[in-house]
Amino acid sequence: MRPLRLLAAVTGSPRLLAAAPRTGAAPVRVPLDSLSGAGGTAPAPDRPSSRTRLRAWAELLRVSALFAVPGDALAGAAATGRRPGRGTALAMGASLCLYEAGMALNDWADREEDAVDRPHRPIPSGRVAPGAALAAAGALTAAGLALAARAGRPALAVASGLAATVWAYDLRLKHTRLGPAAMASARALDLLLGATATAGAAPAAPGPAGTHPPSAALPAALALGAHTYAVTAVSRHEVQGGSTAAPLAALAGVAGLGAAALRGRPAHGEPSPAPATGTLLLPAFVAAYLRTAAVPLLHAALNPSPPLTRRAVGGGIRAMIPLQATLAARAGSPLVGLAAMGLVPLARALSRKVSPT
Repeated sequence: MRPLRLLAAVTGSPRLLAAAPRTGAAPVRVPLDSLSGAGGTAPAPDRPSSRTRLRAWAELLRVSALFAVPGDALAGAAATGRRPGRGTALAMGASLCLYEAGMALNDWADREEDAVDRPHRPIPSGRVAPGAALAAAGALTAAGLALAARAGRPALAVASGLAATVWAYDLRLKHTRLGPAAMASARALDLLLGATATAGAAPAAPGPAGTHPPSAALPAALALGAHTYAVTAVSRHEVQGGSTAAPLAALAGVAGLGAAALRGRPAHGEPSPAPATGTLLLPAFVAAYLRTAAVPLLHAALNPSPPLTRRAVGGGIRAMIPLQATLAARAGSPLVGLAAMGLVPLARALSRKVSPT
């Protein structure tokens, strides 16, 4: 017996038995489990794990930006002078569905552009199929409209306008001059959806400032739309950078909104804030709004590089939460604004894992 075979016989090693030559003997059969290490199963091709697929969808849907959505319905409810109720919850659900539909549709529409500028995005990287993203956009739109319908026909009408605006923006208007205006309109309609759904749900408990029709939410909707317009104008430069004018204009708009929120007399049709708690919380909400939105915009204006521009856009998205709180407090519901501010830590923590832009 050769030395190598003798050593294999002593140690009982199947690998040595397989490697040791045997002259004139039948071929040695090596157990499959010694090759695969998986109990006789040959190695399977690599497939994305569930965690990988979940992260891809989280990136596609920008889940870290979701926390900036419920405050629209809360601010709309506050503008009507009613406490949040069933209609407000339905409006929140509809808003979340339509927002996520817009995110999925956005990446589906931009898949060819992203293949050049953002190859790491879920669709161009192959982690999410284009057809799956489009199907998700359609299903989420249908779910959002179904939830709005349960809050009444007026809420469904507003939600239908919101859905049409979202699809028009993603498929046609995004890269035109009407893009920022379309996005601003969508956000204003989202706040009006909260006001309409809250006012249409019965019974609705009146708040401390009395009740008002949904049209009382128009000033708040215009303020949120103005902020959205500014952030969207900056976002058009987040890939290439190089624009100083856009972040400067947005910075001026943010400062103007903050100053308007602190002025003593409410606008026509806007309910007065509660005298005690509102006086204390309103300045704090405005300060949080300015700190979240203005600081990254200033950095982007001083150095309009793509990373700082994207950071300014992310700050503008997160700043919607203290802006919603500001609008709620100004409408006489500071505690509703405080509830909206509770979403800030969650949005900040999740944005470190999944980019909101």
